[in-house]
Amino acid sequence: MTAPSAPKNTPKVTEREARQVAEAAREQDWRKPSFAKELFLGRFRLDLIHPHPQPAADDVRRGEAFLARLRDFCETKIDGALIEREAKIPDEVINGLKELGALGMKIDPKYGGLGLTQVYYNRALSLVGSANPAIGALLSAHQSIGVPQPLKLFGTQEQKDTFLPRLARTDISAFLLTEPDVGSDPARLATSAVPDGPDYILDGVKLWTTNGVVADLLVVMARVPKSVGHKGGITAFVVEANAPGITVENRNAFMGLRGIENGVTRFHRVRVPAANRIGPEGAGLKIALTTLNTGRLSLPAMCVGAGKWCLKIAREWSAVREQWGRPVARHEAVGAKISFIAATTFALEAVVDLASQMADEDRNDIRIEAALAKLYGSEMGCLMADELVQIRGGRGFETADSLAARGERAVPAEQLLRDLRINRIFEGSTEIMHLLIAREAVDAHLKVAGDLIDPDKPLSAKAKAGANAAGFYARWLPKLVAGPGQLPRTYNEFHPSGHPDLSTHLRYVERSARKLARSTFYAMSRWQGRMETKQGFLGRIVDIGAELFAMSAACVRAEHLRTTGDHGREAYQLADAFCHQSRIRTEELFTRLWSNTDNLDRRVVDAVLAGAYTWLEEGVVDPSGEGPWIADATPGPATRENVHRTIR
Repeated sequence: MTAPSAPKNTPKVTEREARQVAEAAREQDWRKPSFAKELFLGRFRLDLIHPHPQPAADDVRRGEAFLARLRDFCETKIDGALIEREAKIPDEVINGLKELGALGMKIDPKYGGLGLTQVYYNRALSLVGSANPAIGALLSAHQSIGVPQPLKLFGTQEQKDTFLPRLARTDISAFLLTEPDVGSDPARLATSAVPDGPDYILDGVKLWTTNGVVADLLVVMARVPKSVGHKGGITAFVVEANAPGITVENRNAFMGLRGIENGVTRFHRVRVPAANRIGPEGAGLKIALTTLNTGRLSLPAMCVGAGKWCLKIAREWSAVREQWGRPVARHEAVGAKISFIAATTFALEAVVDLASQMADEDRNDIRIEAALAKLYGSEMGCLMADELVQIRGGRGFETADSLAARGERAVPAEQLLRDLRINRIFEGSTEIMHLLIAREAVDAHLKVAGDLIDPDKPLSAKAKAGANAAGFYARWLPKLVAGPGQLPRTYNEFHPSGHPDLSTHLRYVERSARKLARSTFYAMSRWQGRMETKQGFLGRIVDIGAELFAMSAACVRAEHLRTTGDHGREAYQLADAFCHQSRIRTEELFTRLWSNTDNLDRRVVDAVLAGAYTWLEEGVVDPSGEGPWIADATPGPATRENVHRTIR
């Protein structure tokens, strides 16, 4: 008998209905300028990011003081090798972090938090994540997407007074959205919250609940049925983790982040007061997405820390390891990898610091910048870790414990590669990030011409959209032909005497931004309503935008470091190297916009799914175990032991 492969109560929705739910959840308006949005429209607004925004002196003082305390704690209290061996962060380490105030880094001091800026919060995550990535994940999940951030943005004063003091010092929080059969498609969310007098009754199962095994407070996304007096829809709730009816049924184990407290949580007739609802009914997804606008910056911040460590190990190792009479760093094949790690770490730190400072100033809309930072950081972080393993050779594949056992330095290179791999999936996979960013990138086009390509719109709406589009494109398209990128003296402040010429890279960014916008317009004209199915094309458009953003940030950071007298010459060298490397990747992406195997790939996929190539699978054994592809998550009472534990 075949086990059920999906929850019986998962709503059945069409592709169009799923898109409508996602569209309703996104922020519709652009009330503030956005550097990245303008970039995708072919407008290089350097004035939005240069001169590099600066933190206030008091923010720097408080941030640096905390980083000093945190560094001492990381160096004296955290044993990363122990966490890796035992797959658990010791309770005394978590309690030590609580005493430091690390749970309340982003919480206002009036609630007992430290009130750090986004810049220093990210630097703290980079630091603690280098000691052990599982600790970085715990603190990030607690503050970036857990209860504190949505309460800060959408909570009532009573909710803030009740929960934030706990979250700043003692209570760990978790964010529960994903379900066994629901990932990036929230329209099919099955967990329900049924109104019952002054309360809601929660039923359902949540999967991959980071911090869920040890959490004290949960932010839970559940579907409220529409009824008299209730708008219904996906809604956010603060839930006490020890409430009757909540069972943590499993502590999940992964290829990396072995100390992470991630589980499966079942809700069976859990009573939640209406006072614990965050925002109105139906606002849950909008709350989640808005929370992630800055919350996504935590992952690339930890990738910055990983890049810094990769550079340190690559430098030290390649200087002492000799092959054919000279250090391996002096061999071009290895040297290219070291150059990539150094230049990319510089650029990624530039991206994260710039986006973080813009978030602190709140002058710009950074939803695209944060998403690009997450996408770019997670991809580049994995590449840097993989290159470090390659530089280390067999020692890179060997575990730190094994290296130590035979008398060598315990360098956990292979662990870093495993730990970073999840970042390409966490908080929006690379594929989902491509679609999310692409949707924002073409927003201006859809606002003026969306009805033209919508098959469900009447002719009158199409006619009106046609008139609007004609006016918009008559003004916009001519501006994509020529610009300051073609003027040789533009951006000359980025070519100071004795430094590499970064102005040429900024001119390239400006020209490429216009080319990117022209390509997007051509694709929309060509494919119209089918544009959303061209995910390969959209992904490359986004990747080009990410490279252009990273080049811009790297140049602006280099100029800032030069003017402040802090490693300016070296920063210019790194920015120059990164931009040259990035331009090669960008040109390849531009080529692949129109020269690719997308259509051929689709035909092969159709044949694979039809079973045409099953003969190719012969000659192997399948070591997989028995069981359904997706566990049954039908609501009901728990049948397994509760593995939830509280850390005090």
